[in-house]
Amino acid sequence: MDKALQTMIDNMPEKTGKSLTEWKALLKNKTFAKHSEAVNFLKKEHGVTHGFANTIVTLSKEENNTPDDLVQNQYKGKESLVSIYEALLSVVSAFGEDVTITPKKTSVSIIRKKQFALIKPATKTRIDLGLKIKDKPTTERLENSGPFGTMCTHRVRLTDANQVDAELKEWLLEAYEKAQ
Repeated sequence: MDKALQTMIDNMPEKTGKSLTEWKALLKNKTFAKHSEAVNFLKKEHGVTHGFANTIVTLSKEENNTPDDLVQNQYKGKESLVSIYEALLSVVSAFGEDVTITPKKTSVSIIRKKQFALIKPATKTRIDLGLKIKDKPTTERLENSGPFGTMCTHRVRLTDANQVDAELKEWLLEAYEKAQ
């Protein structure tokens, strides 16, 4: 950790009246659409200076965005899709130790040297699996990338874990092999 940041955290109780842990607990129960709204809340409601408020909000977000938290948040209200997500992870994890699974706010990237798949809960009843397989013709099931744009070349819509079948596994493997 940066020395200046550590000094700021150490001085927080004296300068703001609460420790970083106490500030995080306070913010955990609040919902703000933007970073600046949380900063302004701390400044106006608690008299915290801008520098401390910005640091508190930034560090609070980091703690709340662990990979598990990101995935859990994606599937809130879409719990029926978790079995599809887990089936996809099981397939790609078996390809090798060079597979990296990177949760983001709204999707999970599957990366070798390059991203080769993207898992996104699109609706309450469907996961969109984006694949990057250049020069592969589309079919009724292996559609064009749609909302993924240039991040992927194809999309497969999944509504049931049974759809993670031999054909889909072949496409995932092909995408993995091309992502060198």
